[in-house]
Amino acid sequence: MKIKQLRKMMILVVLAMFLVAPAFAAEPIKVGIIQGLSGPYEIYGKAEVTGFKMGLEYFTNGTNKIIGRDVKLFVEDTQLKAARAKMLLTKLYSDDKVDLAIGPTSSGVALAVLPVAQQFKKILIVEPAVADSITGEHWNRFIFRTGRNSSQDAISNAAAVSMPGVSIACIGQDYAFGRDGIAAYKSAAEKLGAKVVHEANNRGGSHLDL
Repeated sequence: MKIKQLRKMMILVVLAMFLVAPAFAAEPIKVGIIQGLSGPYEIYGKAEVTGFKMGLEYFTNGTNKIIGRDVKLFVEDTQLKAARAKMLLTKLYSDDKVDLAIGPTSSGVALAVLPVAQQFKKILIVEPAVADSITGEHWNRFIFRTGRNSSQDAISNAAAVSMPGVSIACIGQDYAFGRDGIAAYKSAAEKLGAKVVHEANNRGGSHLDL
């Protein structure tokens, strides 16, 4: 008798699991976006957020649902500050429980938040920060890039002007973006026979680390 009752209980448990499963499936997919939405380069950050929303609308045919689940966005402004970005990404992962995060605009900010994704073991899709080191020496297995990088920019540009006998001066921002960009450009140009005769990184004016 006890065996029969145990079997019935097991069947009820299994049925309950199947009945409850749709409720779990109905939980929204949470996506965090960290971008520089204020300051000199706010146009980049706002364009990224707008583009993501448009892409989501197109991909889901206007339903804002993926596999039957609503997509909920959490958008945060880094103000192009590395420390603030680390704090915000930590909040998105720990408090808001986002499934993945996207951003930021600045390469310097991106480099600062890479360890946060590794700490929480959650995906960070980097777009549009371009420094090679983001998916190079500072990369970890939770980091994905969807945009181009400094090397791709450099190779395409160098292919247009570099050849034996051509001398080139490189000037870039004194940040990850500028430093990685010059290094990549020099390598690409010299492979095509050009000579880089001067390199300079400038921190002045309105230059920010993109």
